[in-house]
Amino acid sequence: MIFGTLRNHDTESLQQAFGPVSAGVQEALDWAAGHDLAALPCGQHAIDGDRLFVNVVEYETKQPEERFWEAHKAYLDVHVTISGREQIDMNFLGNLACGVYQPEGDFQPADGGKNASVMMQPGDFLVCFPQDAHRTAVACGGKPETVKKAIFKVRID
Repeated sequence: MIFGTLRNHDTESLQQAFGPVSAGVQEALDWAAGHDLAALPCGQHAIDGDRLFVNVVEYETKQPEERFWEAHKAYLDVHVTISGREQIDMNFLGNLACGVYQPEGDFQPADGGKNASVMMQPGDFLVCFPQDAHRTAVACGGKPETVKKAIFKVRID
């Protein structure tokens, strides 16, 4: 996983750390930094066909036990917070009990405890790789809040 902020995303650092996969991640971050994400309506927005697109979502955060774990095989997720705050719990997929992968939605369900958490605020981003299970929409400090965010999907297979 990569946790950062749009204010200082850096092409050279991403390329050194992650090689070819960094190009799609950098393209997503550049697109996010160069567009008014808050003005985008909820739904899917094409950037480059099924290679790169963004889903804009809005929801109320909840208690951890009301949320689910997920991971993906065909796409990297690049979560970018637009408004509100949320906790995203993380663990490596190998540490969790995995359900049956659903290729039609690129959805790998999992179950178990968290290894770490990040508190996402407007402008923050989190890149999740296939081995990075994540539980989103968790209320920060237990207090529900409305969150709007962009989830960039970067094809990797």
